[in-house]
Amino acid sequence: MKELLIVVIGALIIAALIRAFVGQMFLVPSGSMEHTLNIGDRIAVQKITHFKRGDVVVFKDPNHWLGDEPTAPERGPIGKGLEWVGILPNTDSEYLVKRVIGLPGDHVKCCDTQGRITVNGQPLNEQSYLYTEGGLQSKPSEFPFDVVVPADRIWVMGDHRDDSADSRCHLQDEDPDGKYMGAFVPVDDVVGPVFAVVAPLRDARFLKRPPTFDAVPAGESPAPAQPVVKTPNVRC
Repeated sequence: MKELLIVVIGALIIAALIRAFVGQMFLVPSGSMEHTLNIGDRIAVQKITHFKRGDVVVFKDPNHWLGDEPTAPERGPIGKGLEWVGILPNTDSEYLVKRVIGLPGDHVKCCDTQGRITVNGQPLNEQSYLYTEGGLQSKPSEFPFDVVVPADRIWVMGDHRDDSADSRCHLQDEDPDGKYMGAFVPVDDVVGPVFAVVAPLRDARFLKRPPTFDAVPAGESPAPAQPVVKTPNVRC
């Protein structure tokens, strides 16, 4: 019995260390990333390597973005303990998941003459991941925006653009760090990139960065301390 207890405690310690430094599981609570990620998906986030443009990332809610979005049901004490050590996926309502479209210094704009988002002048081909239903695919954005991402921040968007209150929707948010800053997620708030869907098993797969982002050139250097926003009145 004593040996079993030691094994269990050791396993919990290892799980907690993995959660802190290697990877962590989260539960997808909303449809903003459909159908790349669906409601109820268990996703694995790795903390070893840095994220890149085009990655899907989990990040702390930067400025009360969640609002009235649905959250996962609260667990009991045992469930919360298993969640804390990383055995169960994190259901904390203070985290969101979106795709990184712009890095610090990037000029992100919508749209070009063909209705595509451009990053540093390079148009994105988003057909591989934008939400599709009944053979119809969502537009990259229903409204225009034109921004330069400030230092230490990123511009994020959901793959289900019609159901995602992402960076586009928060240009009017008040933020103590300055005007328009509420639309840009602090890099330090990013937990890490999502590398796999682990459950349900029928949907289990690794996530790959879309190749369209490989053609995007580097942004302005250095990135501005404050965002440059040419479309300040965007409303979702």
